Amino acid sequence: MTGNPSHFTHALCRAPAPSAIHGIRADGGPDPDFAGLAAEHDAYVAALCDLGLTVEVLAPLDDFPDALFTEDVALTFPEGAILLRPGAQARAGEVAHIRDALAAHHARLLEMTGPGYADGGDILRLADRVIIGLSARTDRAGADELAKLLGQLGYRAEIAETPPGVLHFKTGCGLIDAHTILAVPELATCPQFAGLEVVLTPLGEDGAANILRVRDTVLVGDRWLATRAMLAARGIEARALPTDQIAHIDAGLSCMSLRW
Repeated sequence: MTGNPSHFTHALCRAPAPSAIHGIRADGGPDPDFAGLAAEHDAYVAALCDLGLTVEVLAPLDDFPDALFTEDVALTFPEGAILLRPGAQARAGEVAHIRDALAAHHARLLEMTGPGYADGGDILRLADRVIIGLSARTDRAGADELAKLLGQLGYRAEIAETPPGVLHFKTGCGLIDAHTILAVPELATCPQFAGLEVVLTPLGEDGAANILRVRDTVLVGDRWLATRAMLAARGIEARALPTDQIAHIDAGLSCMSLRW
């Protein structure tokens, strides 16, 4: 498997429900403002559409506060989709609610059966392989099963360690381009990044690491001014999006869509 890991044509999102303000968070903190959260989601969907993607937005699920983070419950590729087993028990029921939408777009639908767990936020797709990060939400058994399913779709997988204190693997890293990773300092020497250039997040901007490359544009949180300046200096086309409210529930830009 080789190719451009960011050349997407489609995305699947889910509108936030009012219950989203009670979404899971590792360190407590105040609830987000729902109106602000909904506005951030709208801006995100609009950006994907503006970049040329066909975006389907599913109806909100009030019984599942975190359901707007569609990336965590599945993986999507041109060759097919994989239904995952979220590591947070409260999110397990979300998988059934996304199955039909994925089946409508993917003729081949694979599914994890357990007993392990894997969250999509721990999965980083590169040009020549897929990295599965072990975390509090993705265990070794889940990573091993997912690696086998990826192999059925023709994708080679490698398993990495997510540093302590980093919720998901992609909380700490993201693609600047097919050959360059933006990462928090804790991931600077990640063995699975061998052969790639690793650029560290500017001082005080570890939260910027969850960028999202879509075609030739990098989406980045608007408050990360040093990161935006660094991307501009590298000649990267970047688009700043508001993420203040979704950050209250431990989320970033990649979480809010499934892309293929």
